[in-house]
Amino acid sequence: MTMKSTDQKTNTVVVTGVITAITASLCCITPVLALIAGTSGIAASFSWIEPLRPWLIAITLGVLAFAWYLKLKPAQPVGKGADDCDCEVSSGRKSFIQTKAFLGLVTLFTIMMLTFPYYAHIFYPVKDTAEISNMMPPPMTKQINFNIRGMTCDGCASHIEQVLKQEDGVLEVTASYDKGEAIIKYDPSKVDVEKLSKSIDETGYKVVDKKDAGS
Repeated sequence: MTMKSTDQKTNTVVVTGVITAITASLCCITPVLALIAGTSGIAASFSWIEPLRPWLIAITLGVLAFAWYLKLKPAQPVGKGADDCDCEVSSGRKSFIQTKAFLGLVTLFTIMMLTFPYYAHIFYPVKDTAEISNMMPPPMTKQINFNIRGMTCDGCASHIEQVLKQEDGVLEVTASYDKGEAIIKYDPSKVDVEKLSKSIDETGYKVVDKKDAGS
């Protein structure tokens, strides 16, 4: 195998790894992009990828391992005569994309993509409860528990919390993707359950059941 073809194969493998890593994280990247773009309706567009995520991660790690193998394996010796080997001897300096440094950067980027669901929540504003805590208690406070389909990571839960906090009358929101629920305390004189449910549905996630927990 020539040096040139080895570099080409490595580049192809690297591109494949990056693509699978991004695909594996689309279900959690999309809600953040939706928040930035102000189009909450696309937040759950790629939630169907979540069941495939373990396979995509395995493929990505395998592809990266193979890329490093190609990069680190010893070069084949070149014969003394032109007839001793059909290998091409590379001349000149390698381009940056053919170096170990570039592969290292790609590996770091890939790891960041694969672990994105674990830190996606930092892109959402921290809930400011100071104003609420200083308010007089409303005439009546109710709590509603929504069962929600489509959440796949903490970023999804944070997205729902952020959307609901924009509703006038919502006092407190706690969403959990692993439980598939959102618990909302609200002032019924300012907002009703149907409005809260509609706000969730508009993000692309789906309310499948609700339970009135009373005041």
